[in-house]
Amino acid sequence: MLLDRINRPNDIRKFKHEELNPLAKEIREFLIQTVSENGGHLASNLGAVELTMALHLALHFPEDKLVWDVGHQSYTHKLLTGRKDRFDTLRKHGGLSGFPKTNESACDAFNTGHSSTSISAALGLATARDLKGENYRVACVIGDGALTGGMAFEALNNAALLKKNFIIVLNDNTMSISKNVGGLPAHLSNIRTTGAYKDLKEGIKASLNKIPLYGEKMVHNIQSTKSSLKQLLIPGMIFENLGLTYLGPYDGHDIMTMYRAFVEAENIEGPVVVHVVTQKGKGYIHAERHPARFHGTGAFCVESGLPKKKQTLANYTNVFSTVMVKMGERNQNVIAITAAMEDGVGLKRFHNRYPERFFDVGIAEGHAVTFAAGLAKEGFVPVVAVYSSFLQRAFDQIVHDVCMQSLHVVFAIDRAGLVGADGQTHQGVLDVSYMMSIPNMTVMAPKNKWELSDMLKFAIAFDGPISLRYPRGQAYSDLKQMRNPIEYGKSEMLQQGKNIAILALGNMVKIAVEVVEQLKNQGVLATLINARFAMPFDQDRIRELADEHTLLVTMEENVRSGGFGEHVGLFVKEENIELDVLTIALPDDYIEQGSVDELFEEVGLDATSVSKRILAQYEK
Repeated sequence: MLLDRINRPNDIRKFKHEELNPLAKEIREFLIQTVSENGGHLASNLGAVELTMALHLALHFPEDKLVWDVGHQSYTHKLLTGRKDRFDTLRKHGGLSGFPKTNESACDAFNTGHSSTSISAALGLATARDLKGENYRVACVIGDGALTGGMAFEALNNAALLKKNFIIVLNDNTMSISKNVGGLPAHLSNIRTTGAYKDLKEGIKASLNKIPLYGEKMVHNIQSTKSSLKQLLIPGMIFENLGLTYLGPYDGHDIMTMYRAFVEAENIEGPVVVHVVTQKGKGYIHAERHPARFHGTGAFCVESGLPKKKQTLANYTNVFSTVMVKMGERNQNVIAITAAMEDGVGLKRFHNRYPERFFDVGIAEGHAVTFAAGLAKEGFVPVVAVYSSFLQRAFDQIVHDVCMQSLHVVFAIDRAGLVGADGQTHQGVLDVSYMMSIPNMTVMAPKNKWELSDMLKFAIAFDGPISLRYPRGQAYSDLKQMRNPIEYGKSEMLQQGKNIAILALGNMVKIAVEVVEQLKNQGVLATLINARFAMPFDQDRIRELADEHTLLVTMEENVRSGGFGEHVGLFVKEENIELDVLTIALPDDYIEQGSVDELFEEVGLDATSVSKRILAQYEK
């Protein structure tokens, strides 16, 4: 296999030109096989194979720096930098990350995982290079979707001001550039960036300027005409007008064409945008036909493209999706908003049913929140559905535009808690802390799928900022009989005991049920309470517990600092309530990838570990 000849960085430079396309084919086959077994981001990686190869031919690693926006498309980069022998550990506990990691390889220039950050990071690297007097090359790869993030435009604006030499590769995989533009812009950009053309252009300009009276006017008219023609013919004028050089579009599956473009870009002063057009899922028919389904996929059968493991139970996202459709029918003011995650957050059905009340704002979480605030100000009920780790990007907008005005915006926080294989950048372990810190915000978390339905209905009927967080994966379906009406700020008694009281928030109720059973086997009958509300939490219940209990245990799938347990503990202390408080929470740290069960055991949040901690505290 050609791929076996790549064992360290820059080995691809030893390949003959005629070997490159067969190598690309082998890489695709390897990626399909690996992802079919481990799961992962397939479609985006299949679309970026030749692009990555061309960059590795043009750059030298690890001296040169390459930043991947989001980073989920960096699998080929990992292969070309000598990590093939560990690829069977991809996204597994203790294995290769599904994203670039500087502690994994010196060839990973910057840790990424969220969108629209690459240009900023690359500009920082290029500026640091110049400040230190070094001469390595810097490039970043950003998708057309990520370019909708405001941070990307902030970086482009700053790049034009600083005029640092680095390459911005725009990976366009949506066919948004019309085909009838064809090869003309590429041809024009190739001509106008060659050294001979630039010398000729400057020579003509200098000669014309020497002509008395009319020379300067002729230069001005020619420049105006050229600018107008470029506006009509070159789709990259938005970059040119910002002050960046634009090259392209190029065929993102033609290795040598892209290689020549990258070499040309290196000879241009200042930041250069190289626009390449790729096909998401290329080389695997099922991914080509269904790129969204193969964006992030579990293990699947290569022949059919179907999942190996059929999902038989409802997951929280599907429950949310079903209830949103029902609420859209009952309330004409309900609006659904997503930031480029229509499928991921379960809003596709709502979109199909009520297209005029569905808004995908692109990768722009901050805008999504303030957009929702504007709708709420005029009497609509916007539901912003977003992953927990992505909502972090809109903290200021939640504070300033929603909560400061106490506007009725519903935040449906999906993927709250540990998400598993996507690792550090996607673990939703901070939202309880940052949402609880905001005045006027109500924070809820359902114990099971039935309660998610009830809480969403409660939130839509509420008046003010309100959020509900729920985890990734199959929805807990036990405790159906315990479905007491939702009362604002009130918890729910699930089992009455004495001495030890467990106050569990959201997904931790499932673990707490197991903990109570294990404690029972040790002769301890504990009280179990479903917190329901993290903010405001049920203060009256806590006061009542002091009558027959000595130990109060809080359980949450969130970091300890600023979380539910810390707030409860502070309340108990300030009120002089005679209860010893034990906070069970995630560590104040960034948690790597692995299965959720593996991670729960690692951080001591599994039932057995929690039971041992409770007994140890109780027996003191």
